[in-house]
Amino acid sequence: MVNSTASRAEDITMPGDQVDGARPRLRAILRHLGLSLLWANVVPAALFYACFAAGNVWAALIAALVWCYGAMAWRLSTRRRTSGLLWLTAVGLTIKTALSMATGSTFLYFVQPAVNDSAVALLFLVSLATARPVVARLAGDFYPMTEDVAVRPRIQQLFWRLTLLWAFVCLVKAAATLWLLESVSLPTFVAVKSVMTPGIACVGVLATIAIAFRVARHEGLLHAPAAPAAA
Repeated sequence: MVNSTASRAEDITMPGDQVDGARPRLRAILRHLGLSLLWANVVPAALFYACFAAGNVWAALIAALVWCYGAMAWRLSTRRRTSGLLWLTAVGLTIKTALSMATGSTFLYFVQPAVNDSAVALLFLVSLATARPVVARLAGDFYPMTEDVAVRPRIQQLFWRLTLLWAFVCLVKAAATLWLLESVSLPTFVAVKSVMTPGIACVGVLATIAIAFRVARHEGLLHAPAAPAAA
């Protein structure tokens, strides 16, 4: 347990940020969160849109998928902690790409995000009835979570609230995707969705940070700046 905690703390910190072992600075947490989202969401979406804009939807499918598996292989080969977000993205892309290629219909690829988001929202909601809601299982991607921290009542309540929040975010994304597919052309759909979906996710991320920061500060999980020395 000690070695595992140290490994997570090392992975989340940056030079000048490592303090008190399990209490990283806020900027280190935000940096780690940003990198997780960059690798798992932003880069695959950017690769897909670039290839799609070049006129080859199949190349777009493959490029996004190759990035995810390449990123996971790199993390495994360098003995870094594998990101749960990256796994979720890779599994989703694999299923969508396989179905699209099996049927020869790219429409299924574009409608599947709505289906996937709905399924993920249902998974999040169902997990609320378990001892470990989904957010509790992904928390290690963003903070060096130890067992004694995870079992605190306020932290468990935080996991429950954030799981509910992201179930709602996924439902909003699913509804917006279906509405766009019915309302606009495919090129417009790809362009608008490339902005809209990250925008909705960013709202969820900002709400998550605000809620989590308040709880973390109350629980003493963030590094407190040293008090100025008395004159």
